[in-house]
Formats: sequence, C-alpha cells, structure tokens
Amino acid sequence: MKKENIILTGDRPTGKLHIGHYAGSLRRRVELQDTGDYKDMFIFIADAQALTDNMENPEKVRQNVIEVALDYLACGLDPMKSTIFIQSQIPELCELSFYFMNLVTVSRLQRNPTVKTEIQMRNFETSIPVGFFAYPISQAADITAFKATTVPVGEDQEPMLEQAREIVRRFNSIYGETLVEPEILLPDNAACLRLPGTDGKSKMSKSLGNCIYLSDPADQVQKKIRSMFTDPDHLHVQDPGKVEGNTVFTYLDAFCRNEHFGHYLPEYQNLDELKAHYMRGGLGDMKVKNFLNSVMQETLEPIRMRRKEYEKDIPAIYEMLRKGCEKARETAAATLDEVRRSMKINYFNDAELIAEQIERFSKE
Repeated sequence: MKKENIILTGDRPTGKLHIGHYAGSLRRRVELQDTGDYKDMFIFIADAQALTDNMENPEKVRQNVIEVALDYLACGLDPMKSTIFIQSQIPELCELSFYFMNLVTVSRLQRNPTVKTEIQMRNFETSIPVGFFAYPISQAADITAFKATTVPVGEDQEPMLEQAREIVRRFNSIYGETLVEPEILLPDNAACLRLPGTDGKSKMSKSLGNCIYLSDPADQVQKKIRSMFTDPDHLHVQDPGKVEGNTVFTYLDAFCRNEHFGHYLPEYQNLDELKAHYMRGGLGDMKVKNFLNSVMQETLEPIRMRRKEYEKDIPAIYEMLRKGCEKARETAAATLDEVRRSMKINYFNDAELIAEQIERFSKE
C-alpha cells in the first residue's frame, strides 16, 4: 500500500453487520487503518443507497445507521484514523451522480452482473425502482468524490468497480483529467471472497436469515453453527466426507489459525490434517462444528465486549458521525468544484468566462 493512497468503502444499513462483512472487508479495513500507510481512509454508511429498495420503510434504515456505526467501532475502526460518515449527509454525492448519469447507457446498467443478481434476488422484475437500477452510478459518485484509489470489498463488487472505472475514463476523456480511477482490494484469503450462508447458499444475506451477526450472543452463535450445512452424504462418522462446498470447512478456512488447534483441538496440527481425517472418514460433523464454534467465539467475543461499551454512550456515536460528515463533505465539495470547472459549469467562479462575455458583447 502506498502512502498517497486514499481508501474508501462502506456498508448499507439494512441490519446489523455479519461475519460475511467482517471476513470480506471489515477485518481488512482495520488492518489497513492500523498500518497508517495511506493518505486518507473514508468509511461510509450507505443509507441513501439502502433507501433505493427500502423507500417505504425509512425507519428500518434510520434505526440501522447506529447499528452499523456500533459494529464499525466494535470491530476496531477508529474515528481518529478513519473518517466514518453517513452517505445522505453529503449532498455533493447527489450532484455528482446526476452528472454521471449522462455517461452511462441503460443497456450498460442492464448488463451489470451485480445489478442483475440483486434485481432477481429482490423479485423486482419489471418494477425496478430507478434509484436502485442506477445505484452503480451512485456508487461511482461515492468513490470519485473522495478520489479513492483503493476500494476494499468482496469479489461480488468487482462489476461495480469496473462500472466506476468506465465512468471515470469517459468523464476524463470528455472533460480532461479530473477524476481518479479506483482499484479493488480483495481479501487475501480466498475463502473470504464470498462467505456462504450457514445454510450453504452462496450468499450470506440478512433477508435469507442465514447470517451469524457480529453482535450475536455466544449461545446464538453456537446454535447457528450446530445447524450449519455440511456434506449431505456424510451420514455416519465413519463415512468419508467432502470439504469442498462444506460450509463448516469454508468458515474454518476463513477464520481458523494454526494456534487454534493447540487451544481447542490439540490432536491436529493444522486445518489440512483435520480436512484429511474428515475426507478419509472417522470424523463426525459435530466435533468439527464444536471446533468451529470455539474459533468463532474467540473471534467474536472481543467485538461483542467492545460493542457493549460503545452502547453505553450513544450520543457520542452520533457526535462522531457528525464530525465525520463534516470532514467528508469538505472533501467531496472540493472534488465537485473541480468537476464543475472541468465541465465548464462554474459560471460565477470563472473570471475568464466573464471577461470573454464582456469583450464579446462590447463588440456588438
């Protein structure tokens, strides 16, 4: 990571954050933040984007803004090192989105794989809200407003980043070099690219009810792990089992470290040994699930404890968000000034334009 890099990423406040968010992006954000090896780091709560498919239920979004803020802080994000803000409080993003709409065709939006998947998942079909359909454009505005060079997200967001890059290239080709082309930063661990739901479905989703939330109490985490999808053909302990597509082992790939075996399962040296035993037979699902539960409890307990502390002073959380919004708006406004200048719509700040018009009309 280069010192001049600017990092931007965020989450929709449609519920508490889950371990898919943590494995896919949150954990990496904290690591990046703590290195200090960047120019600026902006992390936003995407409430305006959440309203694109929750317009009739604004209270859901309103209530979950604080939930996401608490999860951010509980995971270790530090407002002294990162600017945490609320998307809707930065009106410059709306203006940028409006200009970017002229750079993208309807057919291009329709080809965006992420948009297609999300539309299908929400059963929008022909009743697609325009705001939801165009959210790749809004996302491009979010990224470019802060001149982000690096966006740490899961692989499902790659089509969105590519759309943002296209918008940047088109804008710069028409109006001159103004905007910065962002790059995606994927998790190092392949298992974290897209953590499946506890039911084995490819996407962990609040709406599908297959999540382990960062704030889940210990007994709830244990219950969810014990009901987790494994290998449906592994009916008896002695049967050989599959680890590919086995949710329990995917979660272990994402969260397990070698030292966990010494603490919780000392008969194995590492995950490869555990997998080998499972594949040749003689290892029951419940033993593996109990090990995963120990790993997850160790991971989540510090997060739960920090969250309980932050919950004691909610006004301080809102004050932190207010200050973050002030800094974010100042940055976005500076970018918007450059955009207006490049597009030649900065009428009242363009002394050269006024001088040209004076000369033009004085000759008539």
